Amino acid sequence: MDKIKNLADLRKIKEGMQGRMSMREKSDSSEAIIQIKVGMATSGIASGAKETMSYLISELDKRQIKALVMQVGDMGYSYAEPTVEVTIPGKDPIVFGGVNIARAQQIIDKYIAEGELVEGILPANYRSI
Repeated sequence: MDKIKNLADLRKIKEGMQGRMSMREKSDSSEAIIQIKVGMATSGIASGAKETMSYLISELDKRQIKALVMQVGDMGYSYAEPTVEVTIPGKDPIVFGGVNIARAQQIIDKYIAEGELVEGILPANYRSI
């Protein structure tokens, strides 16, 4: 995230956040867009989930990929933190483990943009977070 140097910078950030919140709150069909859930329980945060989430938000915005990025609690994979669940419309959710910034970039480049699976997929033991 860029540093805030003046009031205009703060307003720009506010407008961007309001747009994202509006999309989440007013969406008639949130299943129609890519959903990304980042595990932000204590173990996830300690493993770097905040940095991963910030990277996902900024990179998806840069690439103009419409996606809803949200934080969730413990996904039950403490050994594989930070964990990220990606749901592409029409596909089953996939949970990735050990998602640092490099892995998040692979997920965007390969899985979200091209539909190719990448390393780090955790076995499914639930339907969705």
